[in-house]
Amino acid sequence: MWGLVPLFWPLLKPAGAAEILAHRMVWSLVVVGIALLFIRRWDWARELLRQPRRLGLVTIAAAVITVNWGVYIWSVNSGHVVEASLGYFINPLVTIATGVLLLGERLRPVQWAAVGVGFAAVLVLAFGYGRPPWISLCLAFTFATYGLVKKKVNLGGLESLAAETAVQFLPAVGYLVWLATQGDIVFGTEGAGHAALLAATGVVTAAPLVCFGAAAIRVPLSTLGLLQYLAPVFQFLLGILYFHEAMPPERWAGFALVWLALSLLTWDALRTARRNASRLAAARVAATAAGTSTATATGIGATVPGTTVTGTGTTAAGTAAAGTAAAVVEAGGSESALTHRPGPELAGEAAGDRGRP
Repeated sequence: MWGLVPLFWPLLKPAGAAEILAHRMVWSLVVVGIALLFIRRWDWARELLRQPRRLGLVTIAAAVITVNWGVYIWSVNSGHVVEASLGYFINPLVTIATGVLLLGERLRPVQWAAVGVGFAAVLVLAFGYGRPPWISLCLAFTFATYGLVKKKVNLGGLESLAAETAVQFLPAVGYLVWLATQGDIVFGTEGAGHAALLAATGVVTAAPLVCFGAAAIRVPLSTLGLLQYLAPVFQFLLGILYFHEAMPPERWAGFALVWLALSLLTWDALRTARRNASRLAAARVAATAAGTSTATATGIGATVPGTTVTGTGTTAAGTAAAGTAAAVVEAGGSESALTHRPGPELAGEAAGDRGRP
């Protein structure tokens, strides 16, 4: 659904990108509000209102995703679908760079290579476009910032979207009212069908997010991260095959470098996930063996303190190692927790509950 979204925004013309964006904010809150009423989940709102810092972070997230949505809608309706897809291809690289620059994370050699290849790709594409790929960079950096802020807020998908669109709601309604007073609003002037399509922006925003949230608890995180590459792939193919956007050789070269960087990241993430799964299995075996040893020593009435303490200590260490490894595997395969090196999570994990294009 996220990959096919570029087919939807042109249907809303002659509404401009700003009006479409305002409708998306308003109707998204309506749809998410109905969903929350249906599942009767409101306790998070009271807690959020009592925490000014988290509320401030939600406001920042709402502002950042507003820019992201607006640029994406404008780029699609202005004939820049391919460049928009590039933004979501390079987003994992920008997320990693953000982790290094802002969070002091340390990268593995393959990740450094991927970042370097990604930087080279941007240079090649800047040459190909005759300018830096501003649309791609804006989408990638706003999305990476959004993901970073969302990790700090730590809200579920529906709850987070409800909080953010609640922040967006009044400015969006105010803008639509202003458009109406100026006689420039399109809503209602192009027939009921067009008005219904504008109202459907809420469903277009919420439906993929709900499906993603349902998948996130059923599908391994590494698989989920890989599946998220489908969205920019679909957007890229639509840009070339459906919208017939130009792709001169230098742009193909730039995209090829981006895909090489993503291949390196994916290979490194899968390799690390397999390695950590092996460590987790070994840690569990060690913990089980140590626990059996302690239980045996206790059962035969051992009176030597060292024996019991050693057994217990081994069990605790094994349990801690197993817990650490489990947390690492669940976090998407980063080996950082086992090597004491903070490292970025699998590309796409940060997208867990965010707004998307």
